[in-house]
Amino acid sequence: MAVFKIHEKDNVAVAVTPVSKGETVTVGNTTLTVLDDIPAGHKLAVVPIAKGQDVVKYGFPIGTAKEDIPAGAWVHTHNVQSKLGDLLHYTYEPEKADRRELTTDKTYEFLGYKRPDGTAGIRNEVWIIPTVGCVNGIARAIEEASQPFKTERIDGIYAYSHPHGCSQLGDDQLHTQKLLSGLVHNPNAGAVLVLSLGCENNQVDLMKEVIGQYDPQRVKFLVCQDVEDEIATGTAIVKELCAYADQFYRQPCDASLLTIGLKCGGSDGFSGITANPLVGEISNRLVAAGGTSILTEVPEMFGAETLLMNRARDEEVFDKTVSLINDFKEYFMSYGEKVNENPSPGNKAGGITTLEDKSLGCVQKGGRALIEDVLLYGDRAVKKGLNLLQAPGNDLVASNALAAAGAHMVLFTTGRGTPFACPVPTIKISSNSKLAGFKTNWIDFNAGTIVEGEAKDSIADRFFQYILDVASGKIHAKSEKLDKHELAIFKNGVTL
Repeated sequence: MAVFKIHEKDNVAVAVTPVSKGETVTVGNTTLTVLDDIPAGHKLAVVPIAKGQDVVKYGFPIGTAKEDIPAGAWVHTHNVQSKLGDLLHYTYEPEKADRRELTTDKTYEFLGYKRPDGTAGIRNEVWIIPTVGCVNGIARAIEEASQPFKTERIDGIYAYSHPHGCSQLGDDQLHTQKLLSGLVHNPNAGAVLVLSLGCENNQVDLMKEVIGQYDPQRVKFLVCQDVEDEIATGTAIVKELCAYADQFYRQPCDASLLTIGLKCGGSDGFSGITANPLVGEISNRLVAAGGTSILTEVPEMFGAETLLMNRARDEEVFDKTVSLINDFKEYFMSYGEKVNENPSPGNKAGGITTLEDKSLGCVQKGGRALIEDVLLYGDRAVKKGLNLLQAPGNDLVASNALAAAGAHMVLFTTGRGTPFACPVPTIKISSNSKLAGFKTNWIDFNAGTIVEGEAKDSIADRFFQYILDVASGKIHAKSEKLDKHELAIFKNGVTL
């Protein structure tokens, strides 16, 4: 298979392997002579496309032709432009969506750590979370000094670092507080030490207000300016927290207790054909089993947002989705930036032409479940099923936001590869077999076999079992071997 046409309405096809000028390729019942050298993952026209006509992929427009494009020609940034503009008015049209409820007669389990509040973790770690960047070094020193207290039932003791928490105002301070609070509540943390300096804007009392209810045996606080030796005092507190966390052990948990975050980065022309649809099927299966999935990267919904809006559970969720999209557009425009200032150079090199092209591939990670809720940045998911989360496309910021929203793990699709880690296991899924073979130290699962002939149900079965094995601690994501100490927190406003 040299080229692949995704949808019957498409007027472009994707090169599965590099195609040279002068070669002939078959698309359906049509044989074409290729007019340009076309890299793998890039598009060629399967019919003539007139200037100003829609370029259609995934069954939807990804832009318009800037010039007449003959059949067999390379279709990319040189001859296609985005149709995206400013704020739009949207109408709730649920009849245009597949709104069948997802159900299953299968039961799925993983071995997790059941928590007293009814949740379950897939890791049992002790976390040290600073309220302010000034105590990052102290947090790391406490982490190092506390390693002798790690037991067989504790998967790790980790201190997290970030540069925020002081000299912040308004929403920036609230974003920091909500992000840190969400991590405090993440069930992968068996116990947490919240570490403060004492004079920062983000005072412990303010943090406690945002954290809300907590178990004082599980979550403890230390203000460094209030004690003579903060490292010795903090280490003694972590010793107590380790004793608390050591009571938990792995036991069978229903998959309805599992929450996955959905994220992509370094996408290429195969992402929307292989890795993203595979993750969408995993989301479908988990939602059908009563679990939760969270889709984020709002700028990478632009151009595909109506597909999500029409799957809103009701008009209230629809209205929240409209606000999610338009508020992020207003954020862009408030800085004089274009709404369609995307995709990245790496995306374009991989075959993604416009933001619509990227978005239509990106939203496939959400499968076809109805959208149950829309979360603001730093919010925690409280409704089962598919949730949308306000966060940028930035890999680090969005993945940390997913962890704070309650994700036990992040499913991260990529066509270019990335090594980063975040506080929860981050599973890297390659969109193509070349990347999977080249970056074996980064990639956990290869979705590229879909275009090589593996049945979609077969690969989905394998991947869902892989996820349950990661959740059970039988397998660790490659990213878990890397440094995950740095938090990325969204910042928008003034620093004093």
